[in-house]
Amino acid sequence: MNILDDIINNLKANKTILYPTDTVWGLGCDATNESAVKKIYQLKNREESKSLIILVDSIEMLQNHVENIPKKALEILKKAEKPTTIIYNNPKGLAANTIASDNTIAIRIPKDEFCIQLIKEFGKPIISTSANVSGDPTPKSFSEISEAILKNVDYVVNLHQEKVAEKSSTILKIEGDDVIVIRE
Repeated sequence: MNILDDIINNLKANKTILYPTDTVWGLGCDATNESAVKKIYQLKNREESKSLIILVDSIEMLQNHVENIPKKALEILKKAEKPTTIIYNNPKGLAANTIASDNTIAIRIPKDEFCIQLIKEFGKPIISTSANVSGDPTPKSFSEISEAILKNVDYVVNLHQEKVAEKSSTILKIEGDDVIVIRE
């Protein structure tokens, strides 16, 4: 059994994972399963009213989970050099506790090979939130992840633990023709 099989088996069992994303180390789970998502909020000691980022493997998967992808978003996704998360209106097919109170969801298509392969083989979107307790600094490397997270996550992916991330993704919201930068 390879490492992807282990991770996917954990995701299918509604467990939480700690994994290297295209940006910082992330906490993840099946983004369509409410009880798995609840575990992420508990791990982070975070209010469920603060929504989470979701990773999908392609525009096709994005279309399955967003009512309408603005043309502007597609342009941005094609040109983006660095990891870019976009906030979309009217999400569908995701756990209710992933959706913000204004009926939006933040989704990114990573360019990282491992993440793409994982999502593709799992066949569903995966939560991607920084591996820290709410209020604590975002860890830039595996070695900075707190004991509280390491002890309580269900599965730690043993890959790229030497990786150091410069920063989290850019977050954009599109309203009509306007692109609003939420996080640079």
